[in-house]
Amino acid sequence: MSISPDGKLDVLALKSPSIRTLHITWIAFFMTFVLWFAHAPFKGAISSAFNLTGAQWKALLILNLALTIPARIVIGILVDKFGPRLTYSLLLMISGLFCVGFALSTSFQMLALMRFLMGFAGAGFVIGIRLVGEWFPARQVGLAEGIYGGWGNFGSAAAAMVLPSLALAFGGDDGWRYAFISVGCISFVYGIIFYKTIQNTPKGSTYFKPKKSGGLEVSSPRDFYFLLMMNLPMFAALGVLAWKLSPSGVNLLSAGLVQLIYGLLIVLFIFQTWQIYRVNAPMLKAGKVPEHQRYPFRQVAILDINYLITFGSELAVVSMLPSFFGETFGLSTVKAGFLASGFAFMNLAARPGGGWISDKFGRRKTMLILLAGLALGYLALSQIDSSWPVALAVIATMACSFFVQAGEGAVFAMVPLIQRRMTGQIAGMTGAYGNVGGVIFLTVYSFVSTPTFFMIIAASSIVGLVASCFLKEPQGHISEVAEDGSVQLIEVS
Repeated sequence: MSISPDGKLDVLALKSPSIRTLHITWIAFFMTFVLWFAHAPFKGAISSAFNLTGAQWKALLILNLALTIPARIVIGILVDKFGPRLTYSLLLMISGLFCVGFALSTSFQMLALMRFLMGFAGAGFVIGIRLVGEWFPARQVGLAEGIYGGWGNFGSAAAAMVLPSLALAFGGDDGWRYAFISVGCISFVYGIIFYKTIQNTPKGSTYFKPKKSGGLEVSSPRDFYFLLMMNLPMFAALGVLAWKLSPSGVNLLSAGLVQLIYGLLIVLFIFQTWQIYRVNAPMLKAGKVPEHQRYPFRQVAILDINYLITFGSELAVVSMLPSFFGETFGLSTVKAGFLASGFAFMNLAARPGGGWISDKFGRRKTMLILLAGLALGYLALSQIDSSWPVALAVIATMACSFFVQAGEGAVFAMVPLIQRRMTGQIAGMTGAYGNVGGVIFLTVYSFVSTPTFFMIIAASSIVGLVASCFLKEPQGHISEVAEDGSVQLIEVS
């Protein structure tokens, strides 16, 4: 572990195995976000190469998000079962191949399929949450997870800044294709490097696994039904994405095919319900689990809601903010995009800051303060109009962004402290709820004015604030049972 005498985390202590693991892991996350958002700066080049309509481009954007919701759940299960080392390595290598496939596409159908499959890259975030949680103690894990999430998340901004220059360096109409092939190959090679340099746990530590795979374990019959209820919004969000691709939306899919997707979602929900029942059947028959293995599922549910509000609103706001600045202040596309990028840039400091504040002052208290600030921030954004000085609007945007991304850091400062053996699944569900939030808020935005859009997010922040009053501050230790039957205690405060 990298613990200085005063308990501080030194990110430059590269001789420390834990610090090296942190840096190698956030770079892996950074790489997945470069892949996931590589298409964003190439709207003109890709549309020209395939003669895309506006509706087809919008369809690509929807497809890019669609698979990430179920993928984060699946990846959470896989990382708990097989470990972060193997899971992240394979995800980087496979996503790199998908990126190359996108570059080599010769039809819109192939382009759409590759962009849909690239949604798996967006699930890489979940893997690092479990890995970083294994390598850092409770008093440092919030900051470590914040660095992982904040610095890795910057990959989306890096893609927008670097890839167009790379495409220009290659030159010609196919420059964008070579840029995609380059980052795909880098990701594939980094997957091999990751496997050769990373270990799942520090030397001598145990990697705890769930007793059964396929569904989240809970501690009581009431929590079982609570879990089933919390799964519904994820399937509803996938249904909304299908509707957006229907004739009522961008008209990419036929009405019959959309109906088939709805039916498939119902079947998948039934299957997942069965898997959750199968995992929890012994508990349901006994009525409870042993005291040392219990945890309150409401902790997970509240973190899901808070990530829906924080990361979900970030996904929505970064999608509409450039056009909002341009239309409100009469700015050029380039200038509006540059000013709006401040919202994403805050990730570099705000997300680690949220984790550090959680470590230092308490996780529940931090969550309450940040959600209150987030509500006030979005309320301020709802008041922006052309009478505001542009500089003041940018300051208000960045101030709001601090609370949004610090809130994300605070959420994942708590995720690894709930139940170690299921951290991947808990992180997967929480991460999926972030994408659900993006779908919800973007759908709301398509029906209401911009000021109303910001006010709705502010109202949702108050809901998260009230829910967070019921969070339980992690205290003492959680316990896990090793393969030999011995009970091991893990410090969480």
